Amino acid sequence: MEQREIILRAIGVLTETQEMVRRLSDGEALDTDLTQLGRLVSEVFPTVEIPAGASAEQAAELTIAALMPASVSLVEAFAFLFTQLAKVHDEGHSDVNSAELLQEIAVRMSDPGEPGSD
Repeated sequence: MEQREIILRAIGVLTETQEMVRRLSDGEALDTDLTQLGRLVSEVFPTVEIPAGASAEQAAELTIAALMPASVSLVEAFAFLFTQLAKVHDEGHSDVNSAELLQEIAVRMSDPGEPGSD
C-alpha cells in the first residue's frame, strides 16, 4: 500500500474516531468490532511467516524486519496529519474545523497529480 493510500485511510480513521467520540458523548453504545483502524492495520501489516525450526531470536528478527516498514508508514501518516491539524490550530484559523481540514487533505491526496500527494 502506497503512503498516499495510508494517509487517506488514516484520515478515515480520524474522521471515524471523531464521530465515535461524538456518539459516545451522546450516550450511544458503539460496535467497535469493524473499525477503520482495525481494517487499516490488518491491510498494512503483512503476514509474518516463521520457518519451522527457527530459533526465538530468528523469529523475532524476521518479525521485526517484516513489520517495521508498515509501522513506520502508519506513524508517518498519522504524524503528517497531526502536523497539518496542529499547524492550522497554532495559526489560529478558527474558520476551518478539523473535519473540514481532513476533508481538504483527502481531496488533495486523492489526486495523484497534485503536489504533496506522493
